[in-house]
Amino acid sequence: MLLQTAFDAARIAVTIGFLSYASWSDYKTREVSNRVWAVYAPIGLALSLAELFLYDSSRLWLFGVSVGITVAVAFLLFYSGGFGGADSKALMCIAFTLPFFPASILSPVLPNGLSPLSQTLFPITILSNAVLVAAVSVIYLFVHNLLSRVATGRPLFEGSLSKESVGKKILVLLTGQKFSIEILKAKWHIYPLEDVTQAEGEDEIVRKLAVVPKDEGRDEVVTRLSKAVEKGKIDSHVWATPGLPMLIFVTVGLLIALSLGDIVWILVIHLFG
Repeated sequence: MLLQTAFDAARIAVTIGFLSYASWSDYKTREVSNRVWAVYAPIGLALSLAELFLYDSSRLWLFGVSVGITVAVAFLLFYSGGFGGADSKALMCIAFTLPFFPASILSPVLPNGLSPLSQTLFPITILSNAVLVAAVSVIYLFVHNLLSRVATGRPLFEGSLSKESVGKKILVLLTGQKFSIEILKAKWHIYPLEDVTQAEGEDEIVRKLAVVPKDEGRDEVVTRLSKAVEKGKIDSHVWATPGLPMLIFVTVGLLIALSLGDIVWILVIHLFG
């Protein structure tokens, strides 16, 4: 029994360690080396299979079901554009390492935290927690922007930005906030959510919202915004998004699942139970 506990502790430690490093790498460079997953996956798989063969071989088929469903979800999210490559690989590695909640060593502190889903498809619980955490960050940005409007008394969208569609404005309020142009130039992982254009031979500069930031052309957009600020054509603070990688939310979702439990299940029980 002591050895089984050691297996569970090792699988948890390995998962938290690799996901923490991958999240840090994704945040700093927006890249995660494939070597991370190439090392993480076989270690996690070996620990899971060893524990199952030694202590609970009757659950091997459940292991296969958990891995199969999680891998299918990971591929679906990747090819639908909901997940990046690193996010999908992380979810698959979690399936190899923590297919079920490690109940022999941990118990969620919240009542009803250990859901039926956690016991058979723990990676999906982690995913649902991650989505909720990401949603909370969206709410935070929206409230922050509204409070900023009240505190400063200035319109959120000035000049030609006021003519943009309501849909674009809402998306920007949910995903971004205003940063100084100096911060945009210093921190490459912050992506502008607006751009400027100027017709040839005309002095007027038109600001437009860009609700889907891209790596390609980011520096050119920042340069255009910077020049407009220097000329006094626009304010020194522009709309941008920190663009936190989904891997960070997955890591937080894992920690919540291990300590508090399946948040979606808890909410369902609270509302309908």
